Amino acid sequence: MIEQKSSTKLDDAQKRTLEINLQGKTLQETRYNALENIEEFWAEQANNLIWNKKWDKILDWNPPFAKWFTGGLLNASVNCLDKHINNITKNKAAVIWESESGDVRTLTYNQLYVEVNKFANALRNLGIRKGDRVTIYLPMVPELPIAMLACSRIGATHIVVFSGFSSQALTDRINDSKSKLIITADQGIRRGKILELKKIVDSAIASTPSIENVIVLKRGITEIEMNEKDLLWHELVKEEKSYCKPEIVESTHPLYILYTSGTTGKPKGVLHSTGGYLTHIYATAKWVFDYKNEDIFFCTADIGWVTGHSYMVYAPLLHGVTSVIYEGTPDFPTPDRYWALIEKHRATILYTTPTALRIYMKYDLSIPSSFDLSSLRLLGTVGEAINPEVWLWYFRVIGKEKCPIVETWWQTEPGGIMTSQCLGIDTIPMKPGSGTFPVPGVDIGIVDEKGMDVNPNNKGYLVIKRPWPGMLMTLWNNDDKYINTYWNKFQGFYYSGDFALLDQDNYIWLLGRSDDVLKIAGHRLGTMELESAFVSFNAIAEAAVISKPDEEKGEAIVAFLVLKAGYKESPEMRTDLVNHIRKTVGPIATPNEIYFTNKLPKTRSGKIIRRLLKSISTNSEIIGDTSTLEDEASIEEIKQVYRDFQDITKR
Repeated sequence: MIEQKSSTKLDDAQKRTLEINLQGKTLQETRYNALENIEEFWAEQANNLIWNKKWDKILDWNPPFAKWFTGGLLNASVNCLDKHINNITKNKAAVIWESESGDVRTLTYNQLYVEVNKFANALRNLGIRKGDRVTIYLPMVPELPIAMLACSRIGATHIVVFSGFSSQALTDRINDSKSKLIITADQGIRRGKILELKKIVDSAIASTPSIENVIVLKRGITEIEMNEKDLLWHELVKEEKSYCKPEIVESTHPLYILYTSGTTGKPKGVLHSTGGYLTHIYATAKWVFDYKNEDIFFCTADIGWVTGHSYMVYAPLLHGVTSVIYEGTPDFPTPDRYWALIEKHRATILYTTPTALRIYMKYDLSIPSSFDLSSLRLLGTVGEAINPEVWLWYFRVIGKEKCPIVETWWQTEPGGIMTSQCLGIDTIPMKPGSGTFPVPGVDIGIVDEKGMDVNPNNKGYLVIKRPWPGMLMTLWNNDDKYINTYWNKFQGFYYSGDFALLDQDNYIWLLGRSDDVLKIAGHRLGTMELESAFVSFNAIAEAAVISKPDEEKGEAIVAFLVLKAGYKESPEMRTDLVNHIRKTVGPIATPNEIYFTNKLPKTRSGKIIRRLLKSISTNSEIIGDTSTLEDEASIEEIKQVYRDFQDITKR
């Protein structure tokens, strides 16, 4: 909401701000009203859930610990499934699953309800009770959301571990959570290769005394080597009843723990509640994606990450929407998998990562253009800020300039979307590369080192100034680390660890992790703005920027680049690139070193692991967790590129 003083003339920036806000008047009024009475606003959103007992208090705020809807009682699986089985939605597809090889399996809401109830009964019969932790180590198959919902039905806290993690990573998470049971499969499939999940579990649980049983989903045709603790999924559920009485839990009851990997040290167990979390993702999914009854929602994330939890499993089910679950990568066995899936299943919303889009940008335009993508009505991005050049490609090539793009910023810790377009409320002008505004009920600020709000077009740290329902309750068994990690840098504010700015229209621009901020000759540069500048050069498909120590500047810029198909590196290209960066960012951003490589080291969720590049460029030992690395060969390839370049420069 904008107040204009009649006695004051508006300058151009103010006029533009007014224009922007008036074009999204309903959204701005909603945001304003929400922040005026934030507790009542979120209570209104919570009324969309099914409660067995309403709360006694909306928010119990004992900084930095928040408890939402205290005294309220509910069950997550009831909100996701039971609410749909007595109406027409029960016969609607809840999940459409497709494998890498093209196998398809569809579960209606009623079928999913039955499978969840049967598996919940099986868990109960194994002695799993309210408050017990259950680790889930499954590939992207329908049994993964079934296991999650079965846990929530009986009040157990689930810990999903990404199926690409090593046995040691699995051991660490089990021992930290003291899980009583692990659910796995004999195998997963990724890029045509068999992942021997059961063998990884066998290795892991040799050092996990808390595990009492292992449930194994049989997928392959070969015999499974069964051990004393092992039980087969299909045998467990064979005789179980199709109804399991739900365990009604407190709003603050732990729904799940999700471990996040840092650059060093052990992963952190992010703990999310039930009532607050469900309220947040229900509301944000409605606002951001503007869900329609007929929507086919294709979220490309792995359920092992928070995006899969929130917007592949829980949010679509809360709304009775159909989700497409794909067990595979964007470009295997052919570089068209996402487009083929959209055409085949008539997906209406695509929610994917900028990394996946950059992969597709390397290929000829004839690949997406050969598929019928006319079912799409909305496009979304998640996981990292999107480069403007990638945004425009997405908008023009995939959306045919007809689909709005929602760019979402959030993290594992916030639990749900924090900034985005909110098409379910109103439309506002799109700015390629911007996360637009905070969603209603979320109070975000951009502050300097002292915690003071920065002026427009000045960089700063992104903080959240007031509690929100989806926020983590704490770190599992580590309140001190929770406080030190998120709340000590700026007293009273949640520290996101991200670097951002507000433009003259109050749009938010994410600039990368603040610990990735480069300090060049006293100037602060975000990795995101530099990488966007490189990608805006016509020959570059992907870019990763780091810094290394420099005697003159303090830090020097080092760029690792992936070329688009049809381009070859040359001395002339290097010169043109340097000039391009100097022109688009400024002379201060002149790169000292440029390396061309076929691939960048990424996690399986698509995030570039810059610390590996930094280790290579400084000839230092690689530290931190590498178990999430998508392709280990990428490290050796980049090392060789680096060595070759160093040899050339020494001649």
